[in-house]
Amino acid sequence: MTSASLASSLPSRRITPLHWAVALALAVALALALLAMGRLPWCACGTVKLWHGVVLSSENSQHLTDWYTPSHIVHGFLFYAGFWLIGRNWPVAIRFLLALTVEAAWEVFENTDFIINRYREDTAALDYYGDSVVNSLGDYVAAAIGFLLAARLPVWTSVAAVILLEAVPGVMIRDNLTLNIIMLLHPVEAIREWQLMGMQPPGG
Repeated sequence: MTSASLASSLPSRRITPLHWAVALALAVALALALLAMGRLPWCACGTVKLWHGVVLSSENSQHLTDWYTPSHIVHGFLFYAGFWLIGRNWPVAIRFLLALTVEAAWEVFENTDFIINRYREDTAALDYYGDSVVNSLGDYVAAAIGFLLAARLPVWTSVAAVILLEAVPGVMIRDNLTLNIIMLLHPVEAIREWQLMGMQPPGG
């Protein structure tokens, strides 16, 4: 096989302006779906912060980024790994758009009454009332960043990044994607109590 034929057989790693336009359309569709569900466009406090770091607060999940943003970057890494396993010969751009579709679908599902009540009843998120549209769009972008990083970084670097993105929130707020999944699927009271003891109250 010649080098030219080998190159033509490899999946394209190029994300074109058309793919970016589709990604933007998905973001718009996500925002419209959330608004239709009654989600607030932004924080009821009337401001939009780049970062909000108080977990036990009515403003948590209402601003652009917060302590849960790293978990959505991890989503992107995991989506890249998952779609590589099932479709490694697919163009990266197609896997990218599929990952964003899954992320957008999760953002909609996460803001249903079922998941909101699940968070409030079985996790430490006592003040959680759903995400603002701004926060969900921030999460969507975070997942896109995670996917694009995974597409470019060596595997060992990606693994190290995921560990770091899980470890820092785990230490700082006693929560991360792994604990979030555990508490959603099979709540553990000991974990919930440990999380509550470590979270800062509003203004803390």
